[in-house]
Amino acid sequence: MKRSRLLLAVAVIGAVVLFVAISRLAPKLASTGLLKPDDVEVTARGRQVYGTHCAACHGAKLEGQPNWRQRDAQGRLPAPPHDATGHTWHHPDETLFRITKFGVAKAANLASYESSMPAYEGVLTDSEIVAALSWIKAQWPISIRAKHDEMNRSSSQQR
Repeated sequence: MKRSRLLLAVAVIGAVVLFVAISRLAPKLASTGLLKPDDVEVTARGRQVYGTHCAACHGAKLEGQPNWRQRDAQGRLPAPPHDATGHTWHHPDETLFRITKFGVAKAANLASYESSMPAYEGVLTDSEIVAALSWIKAQWPISIRAKHDEMNRSSSQQR
């Protein structure tokens, strides 16, 4: 009985050591741009900010509102999802930051665009906006994050 417990303990410890070693050797995504999806402190703060200021419209699970591609009775688009099914990851960090801080119309230099998305300038600090967007990005699959990182590299080279 004692021998089987000892063997079980050794196997469990070995599995834990192997898991830690593999996770440390696994390649980390090289973050590019403004967002910090690999920074645990930033994403923890971002989760809180998102929950307080974004989840009511964009969903607790980043799922967005139903029929988000179809205009509502006021002619406005519902809140899109921020998960991999949405289009958030199709925009570079700087654009996402500007939309969040200044609102869609100002970020896109549109004089008369109607949106339900509020501007968070004066409500959230720049670091809170970066944190919320970083948490969103941290939820995306690695393949989507890699595509987003490439877009950030391309957009920074065009400036």
